[in-house]
Amino acid sequence: MDLFGASSGPDDPPSGTPSGGGRRVRVLLPLPLKEAYDYRMPADLSLNGGDYVEVPLGSRLLPGVVWGEGAGTVADGRLKAVVRRFDVPPMPEVARKFIDWVAAYTMTPPGQVLRMSLSALAALEPLRPVAAYRRSEIVPPPGFKMTGARRRVLDRLADGPPLTAADLAHEAACGTAVVRGLADAGLLEALLLPPPGRLAMPDPTCPGPMLSDVQAGAAGILTAKVVGGGYSATLLDGVTGSGKTEVYFEAVVAALKAGKQVLVLLPEIALSAQQLDRFSRRFGARPAEWHSELTGSQRRTMWRAVATGEARIVVGARSALFLPYPDLGLIIVDEEHEPAFKQEDGVVYHGRDMAVARAFLGGIPVVLVSATPSLETLVNCDTGRYGRIDLPSRHGNATLPEVTLVDMRRAPPPRGRWLSPVLRDAVTATLAAGEQVMLFLNRRGYAPLTLCRACGFRLQCPNCTAWLVEHRLARRLQCHHCNYSMPLPEACPSCGAEGKLAACGPGVERIAEEVMDLFPDARTALLASDTILGPAALQEMIRKVVEHEIDLVIGTQVMAKGHHFPMLTLVGVVDADLGLGGGDLRAAERTFQLLHQVSGRAGRAERPGRVFLQTFMPEHPVMQALSQGDRDGFLDLEAETRLEHHMPPFGRLAALIVSGEDADAVDRVARDLGRTAPRNTDIEVLGPAPAPLAVLRGRHRRRLLLRAPRNVAVQPLLARWLGEVEVPGTVRVQVDVDPYSFL
Repeated sequence: MDLFGASSGPDDPPSGTPSGGGRRVRVLLPLPLKEAYDYRMPADLSLNGGDYVEVPLGSRLLPGVVWGEGAGTVADGRLKAVVRRFDVPPMPEVARKFIDWVAAYTMTPPGQVLRMSLSALAALEPLRPVAAYRRSEIVPPPGFKMTGARRRVLDRLADGPPLTAADLAHEAACGTAVVRGLADAGLLEALLLPPPGRLAMPDPTCPGPMLSDVQAGAAGILTAKVVGGGYSATLLDGVTGSGKTEVYFEAVVAALKAGKQVLVLLPEIALSAQQLDRFSRRFGARPAEWHSELTGSQRRTMWRAVATGEARIVVGARSALFLPYPDLGLIIVDEEHEPAFKQEDGVVYHGRDMAVARAFLGGIPVVLVSATPSLETLVNCDTGRYGRIDLPSRHGNATLPEVTLVDMRRAPPPRGRWLSPVLRDAVTATLAAGEQVMLFLNRRGYAPLTLCRACGFRLQCPNCTAWLVEHRLARRLQCHHCNYSMPLPEACPSCGAEGKLAACGPGVERIAEEVMDLFPDARTALLASDTILGPAALQEMIRKVVEHEIDLVIGTQVMAKGHHFPMLTLVGVVDADLGLGGGDLRAAERTFQLLHQVSGRAGRAERPGRVFLQTFMPEHPVMQALSQGDRDGFLDLEAETRLEHHMPPFGRLAALIVSGEDADAVDRVARDLGRTAPRNTDIEVLGPAPAPLAVLRGRHRRRLLLRAPRNVAVQPLLARWLGEVEVPGTVRVQVDVDPYSFL
């Protein structure tokens, strides 16, 4: 993506530079508002740009940020006054510029972008003593029902320190009402704890591991960029197991020694457990975390620590980009190719691309890290926009695994089974050698489809155009798009036939069932996002795998990347073709990246690794590239195909998603957009057409896709286009610049 050419986004980042000298100020509120509002500055209050303030809006008092001098468009007598200024450091100017830039690029109201930066409103208030609970000595009263949730809360407090209600509920996987109920019954004792203490400071002088000559050279290049200062974007391209993390740790050391803050972005919370441990070992202190699994009190503590500069290293999800760093000096985007960096709801943006924008605006280095870089990033390297550092081999004595394609047409499994004889024999031999096995299938649950063998009825989500997925362990059917669930029925809801509902296709639960039948003596574990309750549970499971308390892991992409298991020597992919269907622009690229990452879990230590890919299409370019270890050849072919069709990164795409509960109203707006669409020799608009997920969470959806040359700025085109169509309040038109999902 061309982020900073005159043709790709806003012409210049808005300055956003306010002044405290006037009597009126503009205050941006964390609401979907297109502009800041004027407020009167009281005589006893001096305000400057970036100050966090409280202002009236209608009958409410809302937090906001001083965005600049008042515009003077509202008469003095009608102005409302700023109520107070919060006692926190002001939002830095570069952070305000970044919010304005993201808003302009994504065509989102600036206030909606600000909301992501103000996602911990409680952090604006001074830290107060924390209400917490500990276990009392009182015996449960007669008739008191000890549920599983209540027992988990009490067990959690048996030997541990007092915890807040939110933390207790989080760790015991229950609601805070359970905690309050135990307190009301006298089984928990309330007390006040002092405010959270200061974060432990990372020590950049802690010795790191001995680097190879290649690693040391790469680390030297990154360190020089940090020490030299200024904006730069660099791809750290290294095969799995090549030591990329240890290399960029040296850049972190340089930033810390220079007194700068460091942001490390990870695509998924699941990757953070081992990564946080690695930071702790390397720098002697755990970094600050920022992701959706934090409790309210943790978010407040971390937000203030970032704003005051106390948090020197932040490891977080894409939303960590919007924290108010006063002295950010380095951004690292680990696994930069991951689709999880794209946010699809609310403000629609790509975390990797916005990280590059944040680095550019702040004049600091950004490092993109991957074993399978995205085509967009590679093209930016080829054109000289980004630098590139290669780590072509694994560290130490480890070698890349041997990849074998299992042709399922020639070696099919027995009926009702999913593991081919070839893979089954390899698992048997690996377990007999005392080594570990991972079986991978990127599909949660037991089966993706349940149908009636009597009438053919398929159980579908009532809110989405999607089949209900059977989760046999929970005895429920669930929609993976809106989380609707229902008990597994005894009879067909359509014809009433009993005993005729059949599971079709495999999910990881079904593979686990087969594995336990085939290898009853193996210590097995099932790892998927819906079977692991939170980061702590995942960390414990990873520990068991590392310490060889588990022989055979069955998992989804939660286990596909970022983890180091020394005794894992065999990886079997049950359905390697799974991601190749659907006509997605990036289907082949994503499948290659995922399977390459999965394969990289095997043989990362002294013992050689093997990978078996079960496929019905061994001749597919993705499968051939994986079996031959020809990543660059595959990417060259993929780039040639994209260039021929003028698709990203050689062209621009922007999507309009029209949605609403009334299908007729949605269709009317979609047709109007189709009639007024910009069209010329360079611009093409496809649609309107029903989205593949034509109904999602009860809302009907239609899509239009604009395709333009790379040197065309699509935002002005979209703005003029949307301005020609009247959209009723019941219909929403979402803009997705540079779409990644086409559902």
